[in-house]
Amino acid sequence: MRVFSGGRVPIRVWARHLDDAALQQLRALADQPWVHEAVCAMPDVHVSHGVSVGTVFATRDVVVPSALGGDLGCGIAAACVPGAAAGVDLRAVLDRLAEVVPVGDAVHRSRELAPRARRLDPLPEHLAEAPLSTRALARTRDAIGARHLGTLGGGNHFLELDRDVDGDLWILVHSGSRGIGAAIAEHHRRVGEVLAIDRDEGRLYLRDLELALAFAAENRRRLLRAALDVLGAAGEAIVDVHHNHVARDGERLVHRKGAIAAPAGARAIIPGSMATASYVVEGRGEPLSFASASHGAGRVMTRTQARRTLRRDAVDRALRRVVWRAESDVREEAPQVYRDIGEVLEDQADLVTPLLRLEPLAVLKG
Repeated sequence: MRVFSGGRVPIRVWARHLDDAALQQLRALADQPWVHEAVCAMPDVHVSHGVSVGTVFATRDVVVPSALGGDLGCGIAAACVPGAAAGVDLRAVLDRLAEVVPVGDAVHRSRELAPRARRLDPLPEHLAEAPLSTRALARTRDAIGARHLGTLGGGNHFLELDRDVDGDLWILVHSGSRGIGAAIAEHHRRVGEVLAIDRDEGRLYLRDLELALAFAAENRRRLLRAALDVLGAAGEAIVDVHHNHVARDGERLVHRKGAIAAPAGARAIIPGSMATASYVVEGRGEPLSFASASHGAGRVMTRTQARRTLRRDAVDRALRRVVWRAESDVREEAPQVYRDIGEVLEDQADLVTPLLRLEPLAVLKG
């Protein structure tokens, strides 16, 4: 861990590679009057809109909606099917998953909108009945919630099948709160950049955020269930972690954008890329990082750079050992776009302990 100055509070950096743009964002954040103790940069830190991905910081009396981005509750869930990695027809499974899991901008359709569609399941009660801060947000939840629940979304979201050293099959899901989370994030961004938690604005944001996190967790649970049904297997999520969220820690409010909570003894998943290993890890509860760790390998190339510079044949070669839908343009998420996951884990050896290596077999991208 390195310490940088340049703001009101120090910047603690676990990344061996830190570009100037990300450092500038970290310093701007560290200079804010409401930041408490330090700003932390995880090993996968990279520049993003407003606040760098891989940033963790704490406040005491305020919450900062603009620091989390729009995909509230984005995260990773995983389920394990013992002994099932051998003999799986990966192409057939992937093709079937593409039929039952909406990806990108696609959502579930009701029979009224699409006569051949399955019946649209209503939102579960804990999501449908939870209060929201405005009628507009409630109407958004009622209009799109059921259609978005159990959908993957786009960008770096994925549903992946992996194998561990014992031959067990793992299902990894990376998705978030979809349209309802984006609506909540945008509403509170307009309310204010910084909201006092002893006033209605801050209290209502934290309440709405809880709904977004609950929706994201249920969304990942539905996606895991869809994959298990396709495989004809039983199971439940054994790991589920949020990436973009605020969590109370005593008197502090720990903000994580593109980072996971890693308290001592807690298990999490840190993914690599479409063609590189992911890891089940155990948190070490390091107080200097606010008990946090990286949420993945971290980008070294923007999406625009990837589209401009990566050739399709180079991406195909990098993915030659993984089953994927070749009709998809995955240059923005190609292995070349991400850091080496081994280096990322080395950089945070004091934050997490790797427990299990997962090798990718097949991946459905958003």
